[in-house]
Amino acid sequence: MTAKIIDGKEFAARVRGQVATHVARLKADHGITPGLAVVLVGSDPASEVYVRSKGKMTVEVGMSSVEHRLDADTAEADLLALIADLNDDPEIHGILVQLPLPKHLNEDLVINAIDPAKDVDGFHISNVGLLGTGQKSMVPCTPLGCLMMLRDHHGSLSGMDAVIIGRSNIVGKPMAQLLLNDSCTVTIAHSRTKDLPDVVRRADIVVAAVGRPEMVPGDWIKPGATIIDVGINRLDAPEKGEGKTRLVGDVDFASCVEVAGAITPVPGGVGPMTIACLLANTVTACCRANGLAEPEGLTA
Repeated sequence: MTAKIIDGKEFAARVRGQVATHVARLKADHGITPGLAVVLVGSDPASEVYVRSKGKMTVEVGMSSVEHRLDADTAEADLLALIADLNDDPEIHGILVQLPLPKHLNEDLVINAIDPAKDVDGFHISNVGLLGTGQKSMVPCTPLGCLMMLRDHHGSLSGMDAVIIGRSNIVGKPMAQLLLNDSCTVTIAHSRTKDLPDVVRRADIVVAAVGRPEMVPGDWIKPGATIIDVGINRLDAPEKGEGKTRLVGDVDFASCVEVAGAITPVPGGVGPMTIACLLANTVTACCRANGLAEPEGLTA
């Protein structure tokens, strides 16, 4: 048996299509254009690529895209003043401060300065608390994308046994909350978990988000389980030429694909869903701000 490959690129294109349809409706029926502001401090190369990609896709779905590029040595007070202005701007429905920030800036302080209703990354302490208590919140993009793919594949997740490997604030913890809210039995495993292979072997759903290349082998996987691989790791690939690298996930794809029922590849799995869910969150924030019905299928 070979697992079904969950194609994140195709799924993300579908989500962007739903977003574009909803944006068109907001414009036609209400004269409202959802607006996303992205703030980039400094010139981290990976962040530059992300910001360009986000801006391009925001415009493609018909939304307004605003970019604020600040010098790496920007004072914290100046960054906070910009966020305050964006909080007050009725044309802006989503605010994203690209992480990581330069070392002299306090990330927690900056994130928590964003209006929680405009916090499309879902990192604000208020959104974390709302998600944790099962209330309406902005949900972090990567876990939301994982949830959408799981719901699409399984329909109902009720009663399923889910193991999340990794306990980060960005993926592991919010993923656990989302799966609990969908009535899964959830275990968060991590580097200190005893008998990790046995813990993973009982799972119907495995979400690997630990940041260690190909850590999970096929013999840890229950036959027919669904694997969502959040890891993006670069390994040297001398076979491709000098200095070349290849991307791998946190699971060993070759051995896991022989055992699992369904699996996301790396690249082309969870990655494309993150920006698609950022766009979905911006539309959701816009609808909430205007007291309009939220787009179906794009929220948790």
